Amino acid sequence: MMVNNNRPVLAITCGEPAGIGPEIALRAAWALRADVSSILIGDAALLGRTAQALNAASDIPLDAPIALAVIALNAWQESNASPSPSPATQLTVIDCPLAAPVVAGRLDPRNGLAVLQTLDIAIAGTQAGRFDAIVTAPLQKSTINDAGVPFTGHTEYLAEQTGTGQVVMMLAGAPPAASGSTLKYLRVALATTHLPLKDVSAAISYEGLTRTLDILQQDLQQKFGIPHPRILVTGLNPHAGENGYLGHEEIDVIEPAIKAAQARGIDASGPYPADTLFQDKYLQHADCVLAMYHDQGLPVLKFATFGHGINVTLGLPFIRTSVDHGTALDLAATGVGRADHQSMIAAIEAAAAMAQIGKNKSQ
Repeated sequence: MMVNNNRPVLAITCGEPAGIGPEIALRAAWALRADVSSILIGDAALLGRTAQALNAASDIPLDAPIALAVIALNAWQESNASPSPSPATQLTVIDCPLAAPVVAGRLDPRNGLAVLQTLDIAIAGTQAGRFDAIVTAPLQKSTINDAGVPFTGHTEYLAEQTGTGQVVMMLAGAPPAASGSTLKYLRVALATTHLPLKDVSAAISYEGLTRTLDILQQDLQQKFGIPHPRILVTGLNPHAGENGYLGHEEIDVIEPAIKAAQARGIDASGPYPADTLFQDKYLQHADCVLAMYHDQGLPVLKFATFGHGINVTLGLPFIRTSVDHGTALDLAATGVGRADHQSMIAAIEAAAAMAQIGKNKSQ
């Protein structure tokens, strides 16, 4: 195995311990170990048992048995040094012990704080320059809330912990060749994230869209290396409001924000009706679509790329990617080997590529 000696060092949080997170984190990190130095953050005992089960499974193709090297949490916290790139013969684990035994497929709020701690370790390490990026496996929001911590999701928590006034959720992926699509890559960003549908209109403001378009422009350039991004913006209402007959948000808020962005040199256009925008003939020359709410843009993206797509948080002071799916508790309960780790592979590859773009720009 040829090993890249300049491998980026990524923090990978293993997510909900009763879900598929530990398995997909292990399998993806192991598969990419020649090109990426992945530091897994999670319960070392659980990851050790999962690795043993994967190694013993006859139907899981591994080029070599997964081997782990464990760093105790207190030793990690007391050291200020950046981790040395792991040899391609093992994966490094920062041990973040759980409070209760794990039963696959069964949530336990006693472990909610430990899951949150893995995020805190990753954030602190990345801000200190010890990691080049963060990749997160899926977690269960309800477990953290049941542990007594109000928690809306990864995106909101990362923004809060870093003091970032606004972040943008973007999902991305390459449609499979079998779909017949001519698109090489599809990106869909959101103006609002995890809100009830009844609250979306009030949450869309001129100021918010202005900041969102600025973040998209900056991160598409700096993190994705796109010199002149082209952004297509959807309307909120059916037919993009149909000249005010089906709503005034387009006229009062969205159009003025787009025109202001254009005046700042951003290649944004719209608002377009969302039901007809997602066609190759419109998307093939675009770099990103900005949708107004979660279920307006993401069903299309997930239909086209599910299982291979990624989630990216834009606007943060560091790189963060994740998978495009949830914890799959029912699948985890059936044992190892059934979860698809391709989305985690894509998330790690994307984080590594963005980290390299950042390094190239700083040189």
